[in-house]
Amino acid sequence: MAEQKRDYYEVLGVARGASEDEIKKAYKKMARKYHPDLNPGDKTAEEKFKEVNEAYEVLSDANKRARYDQYGHAGVDPNFGAGGGAGFDGSFDFGDLGDIFGSFFGGFGGARRTNPNAPQRGESIRMSLAISFEEAAFGCEKAVTVERYENCETCHGSGCAPGTTPEVCPDCHGTGTVQVRRQTPMGVFATSSPCTRCGGKGRIIHQPCKDCRGTGTVRKRKTIQASIPAGIDNGQTISIRGQGHAGKNGGPAGDLLITITVRPHELFRREGTSVLCEAPITFTQAVLGAELEIPTIDGKVKYTLPEGTQSGTTFRLKGKGIPSLNGRGRGDQYVTVYIETPRNLNKEQKEALKKFADSMGEGNYEEQKKFFKKFKK
Repeated sequence: MAEQKRDYYEVLGVARGASEDEIKKAYKKMARKYHPDLNPGDKTAEEKFKEVNEAYEVLSDANKRARYDQYGHAGVDPNFGAGGGAGFDGSFDFGDLGDIFGSFFGGFGGARRTNPNAPQRGESIRMSLAISFEEAAFGCEKAVTVERYENCETCHGSGCAPGTTPEVCPDCHGTGTVQVRRQTPMGVFATSSPCTRCGGKGRIIHQPCKDCRGTGTVRKRKTIQASIPAGIDNGQTISIRGQGHAGKNGGPAGDLLITITVRPHELFRREGTSVLCEAPITFTQAVLGAELEIPTIDGKVKYTLPEGTQSGTTFRLKGKGIPSLNGRGRGDQYVTVYIETPRNLNKEQKEALKKFADSMGEGNYEEQKKFFKKFKK
């Protein structure tokens, strides 16, 4: 039920007067936090993710947000009132509420009604797209296929057979609603409901288009080129304007909203614009230093490892991280080295190591001395 839902502003953690940018920023943060790919098997996170997307879908749409601000969840609930459909299209007459309250005081009219034949924006389409680590870093072009409703080419969205026009409903006179007034001891009580003759559309089509059967739209499969910007991160969403479902009565089409899922990389991890990885080195390389070939998202680069490098040391490769989404610079890559201990040594190798250890003595192992000194305490 709509009344059981949390306030959409509370869901996104923004104030009621928040700007579009603030709402978008809050949505990205919450969507990333609760994304199912980052919370596998977590049903609570999955429900939170759905709740966040539902809140954003309303608050990111100026018309839906206005209805929500005025009427709460009822304003965007497709099941609110009689004759609820598959999706809220703005045809419900919220003027009914004004009539009801106004009629208690003997008032009639004055409540603004929504014109069912006014242009209405089409619904947006949401989908997810999986891309590789490198594609997210450098951007890419992807062909995505969607099923959407488009205006019928035969009737151009009117729903009427070519050469015919719809009739204004004689019962509701094009308003889509009929009003019943009853006299009560408290005054005149008025209620409105969708017109049964025209189905709340305000017009009657006597000769429907054969291709769309009077709906004005047909379902089609469409392949769209999506430009994925460099630096996009897991859980972020891109919007392609006008590639959603067709609008009604000449209204604009909705948008295509693509949420990106970045597949894990076998070597790299990402934190913001930084790339993290680990690299194994030999004992000899750690002691004597060496020139290493380090993998990056740009390819291999050479790095001079200094003598006496300790296991767990992290060094930075400047500018080898992820490009910023705004196009201003790149992050860095951080490489943590660890010493790989040799296995299956032969007798000669073991003897050589023993001699080496004897020649070193305790004076060369400061950290070990500190450790045992603390242990003795």
